[in-house]
Order: sequence, then structure tokens, then C-alpha cells
Amino acid sequence: IEFFVPGLLGYGISVGAVFGLAIALVQWRRSGLLRRLQLTPIATRDIALARIALHLVIALAQTVAFLLIGRFMFDVHLTGSWWMCIPLVLCGTLAFLALGFLVASFAKTQEAASAIANVVTLPMAFLGGSFFPVEMAPSWVQAISKALPLTYLTDGLKDVLVRGHGPGSAVMPMLVLLGTALVAGAVALRVFRWE
Repeated sequence: IEFFVPGLLGYGISVGAVFGLAIALVQWRRSGLLRRLQLTPIATRDIALARIALHLVIALAQTVAFLLIGRFMFDVHLTGSWWMCIPLVLCGTLAFLALGFLVASFAKTQEAASAIANVVTLPMAFLGGSFFPVEMAPSWVQAISKALPLTYLTDGLKDVLVRGHGPGSAVMPMLVLLGTALVAGAVALRVFRWE
């Protein structure tokens, strides 16, 4: 259970952010809501920041639920640096929101957004260590996993929640996740269409 709580938390955050943002943006674009929002006196930046804030709050609530269930129902022993899961979850949510934005940039329908989001998140969950230890996989799978943001989120969560590593162990995963957010977000901004 000490392996699965951080792994499933990371997977849940990735799915919630990618699916939640991608499907919402595609639905808003198809219904014309995105275009109407641009015509309101509210800045587009403020609308985007509100959506990001909503997803961050949901991710934090999800984290609290996972930790409470893990601790009180399954007797997961959290380590002294467990509180570092909060900035890790926030960085992970930003990375996966950026990937969701990228998915919405290419998908034309909600069905397409859902299919692309599945192609992004599900293989990443298996290759990123959410469901089984990547150390047990062949070396080529381990190499692929090092290129996936979910690997860094789940490893970082495992380090601070159950492996007993100090707060410093979360720094590299957070930097990789923030880098993913910047790169995917920049690409999505270039290719996203309001209509």
C-alpha cells in the first residue's frame, strides 16, 4: 500500500488535469463559449488563471483524501517530509494542465480529446511507475520512463511520503515538472485556436 498510495495519487492528478482541462476547452471551443469569453471585459489571462486555480484546489483536495484514506484505512506510515508532497502535487498539476492544454490544441471534438488524453496518460501510468515498480522493468522501459513527467511526480511522492528521503529529494522532480509545464504550455499557446 505504501507503493500504491503515491503512485495512484500521481496517476489521479495526471488524469484529472489532462482530461479535465482538455475536454473542457474543446467543449467551450465547440459551443462558442471561448469566443464569447474573449468578448467580455474579463481578461483572458484571468479566465485561464481561474481555471488553473480550480484544478490546483481539486488536486490538493485529492491529495488530502488520498493521504487520509491511506493513513487511517490502510495504515500507511508517512515519513517526516510528507508535507513536501504539497509543492510536488502543485508542480505536477501545472505540468499535466499544460499537457491538457496541448491536447485541447489538437483535438477538434470531445471524443478526440478523450482519446488523445487516454493515449497520453495511460501509457505514462504504466511506464511512469504508478502501477508497478519501474525498477522491475527491462532497461529500455526504464529509459523511456525517465522522459515522462509522471515518473518524476510518482518518484518524488514516494521519496517524501514513504521512502524517508528529505525535502531536498523533491527539488529535482519539481524542476522537471515545472520545465514540462513551461515547454508544453509554450507549444500549446502557439498552436491553440479559439475557434
